[in-house]
Amino acid sequence: MYDMVIVGAGPAGASAALFAAKAGKKVLVVDNDHSVTKRAWVENHYGVPEISGPDLLETGKKQAAKFGAEFVSGKVSGVSRGEDGIKVQTEEAAYDAGHVILATGFLLDLAEASGLDTEPGKEPRVKAVFKTDSEGRTSIPGVWAAGTCAGVSVHTIITAGDGAKVAINVISEINGERYVDHDVLKA
Repeated sequence: MYDMVIVGAGPAGASAALFAAKAGKKVLVVDNDHSVTKRAWVENHYGVPEISGPDLLETGKKQAAKFGAEFVSGKVSGVSRGEDGIKVQTEEAAYDAGHVILATGFLLDLAEASGLDTEPGKEPRVKAVFKTDSEGRTSIPGVWAAGTCAGVSVHTIITAGDGAKVAINVISEINGERYVDHDVLKA
């Protein structure tokens, strides 16, 4: 049983995994390697002069893995709520979690397969998004969404920030109190 299963390892998913793993949560990221960021050249990501999308994705995964996040390749075919939490079904395996964060970018095929509510997207080329509240909760308790699939701008810095925001909200719910993560320079 994982504390969190994150679907997607783009900027939103890897950022969520980084915060969750650093908070000591047992985290699994299931990724199908279809992130639109793989085709990006990024010069508008604060703190990074310039970086290729593939390098940004690899760096994000390494940061999350450093703190214990596990990564598996796979395509998630369904997410369902059970008595003991959330089941995430792939073509090859099933994973159980207390919480799931969907960070699927432009892909919403899980909405119909899992009974998740959607609404029209507001970004260019984004037809629909998972319907979420301001914290990132979807219509299924324990299932959250972050990044482009949750209706935020497609820019990598914004989706990464949204992944962090949603992960902090999930961590806070698990812990029963507001969670913050502040590192400080050593004197």
